[in-house]
Amino acid sequence: MERSPHAARFAELIGAANVLTNPDDQAPYLREWRDLYQGVTPVVLRPGTTQEVAQVMTYAYENDLKIVPQGGNTGLVGGQIPQETGEEIVLSLSRLNRIRDVDPVGFTITAEAGVVLEALQNEAEKAERLFPLSLGAQGSCQIGGNISTNAGGTAVLAYGNTRDLVLGLEVVLPNGEIWNGLRTLRKDNTGYDLKQLFIGGEGTLGIITAASLKLFPKPRKLEAAFVGLPDPHAALKLFTLAKAEAGPVLTGFEIMPRVGVEFCLKHLEGARDPLEGSHPWYVLMELSSGSDAFPVRDLMESVLGNAFEDGLVEDAAFAQNLSQVQDFWHIRHGMSEVQKPEGGSIKHDVSVPVASIPEFLDKAMAAVEAFVPGSRPVPFGHIGDGNIHFNVSQPVGADKDAYLAKWDEMNTIVHDIVGDFGGSISAEHGIGRLKKDLLRQAKSEIELDLMQRIKTAFDPKGLLSPGRVL
Repeated sequence: MERSPHAARFAELIGAANVLTNPDDQAPYLREWRDLYQGVTPVVLRPGTTQEVAQVMTYAYENDLKIVPQGGNTGLVGGQIPQETGEEIVLSLSRLNRIRDVDPVGFTITAEAGVVLEALQNEAEKAERLFPLSLGAQGSCQIGGNISTNAGGTAVLAYGNTRDLVLGLEVVLPNGEIWNGLRTLRKDNTGYDLKQLFIGGEGTLGIITAASLKLFPKPRKLEAAFVGLPDPHAALKLFTLAKAEAGPVLTGFEIMPRVGVEFCLKHLEGARDPLEGSHPWYVLMELSSGSDAFPVRDLMESVLGNAFEDGLVEDAAFAQNLSQVQDFWHIRHGMSEVQKPEGGSIKHDVSVPVASIPEFLDKAMAAVEAFVPGSRPVPFGHIGDGNIHFNVSQPVGADKDAYLAKWDEMNTIVHDIVGDFGGSISAEHGIGRLKKDLLRQAKSEIELDLMQRIKTAFDPKGLLSPGRVL
């Protein structure tokens, strides 16, 4: 594309300061944090309002310009990074960062797409409410990207995926039209639920510019325990016991291996080992209630007491205050970033039926260790919803590039085992560019055909996030 004429027109639409053509200014928008993708773009656009996004898209549609929307650039499948061809324009939503409304009575909040997740959580906190979506990247990821990828996180067990938290959306379509669906109704059966097409659509059907979201009562009582166990089989039995005894009060249940905890102790600032001894596996369990009168601590002690009697638990540390609760979660949320200093890490974001998690881990860990002797599996994640981040760090002292060259082969090994259990090769990170070829293995021909028809109906020119998902 001719760069300067389009850049000049974009400057007229959104201001010259928000049209980035200098390579140094563009750099933060072109690199994926795991270094898997390094893109090239003629221009990065930073519109500040929904109307400006619409004007950009209208001009892009009229001139057949390819657009890649980007939020906080924390995505893990490369969908937010432009191709290396230099033909795709990056459209950053970071300046759409206003909270439009907070309704404590109706338990809703309306926020623009560029609001950072942690800022949204804080706004809910000010209103004595809870926005439960919680991710390791919550200090930099943006709610528009969370919605576009249907983010999961550590609160799915109690509150569901992002899809379950969205009441309404405002979306700019590929041709520049604005769909205002910012409803806050809990019941609305007036035809197709159009918002569901954009949630998890990864920016291929439209650009989310704002959302109406559910809030929940703020927990009044919260308890957390860091539990040492011998193996994932014991972790599953503990989950079954906790779910049976605590029911909806069980709001977090995360599994981690010892090697992941050791990585955190080594590389994560402020991390401390909650237990005196070393254990092969750990569970971070959280119980919470909106009632001051509910005996949450007693329930936690009862659950773990029964688990001790059943021989499931080797040791456990109870958080004595909110600061210690945060320390426990600091380890869990840091589990991804601490793998980077250990060298190459081959990632898998998979899910299997909850009851199959221990057997899946046994088979998958044995398989990757046989494929690359000395490799260090670091599987962790949300045992309560079946989602395991099955990451495998390189052997100590191995050549990083040579190890990462085995990415596709190891993916095949792990994903074949996932398939044997009837699982998914993308539990919460999406498809993007990284898993586009894998989608054909995971979906039937009729599913792929229906998805393509929807894409064509919304974006007949194929200009929005081209080459992603489909």
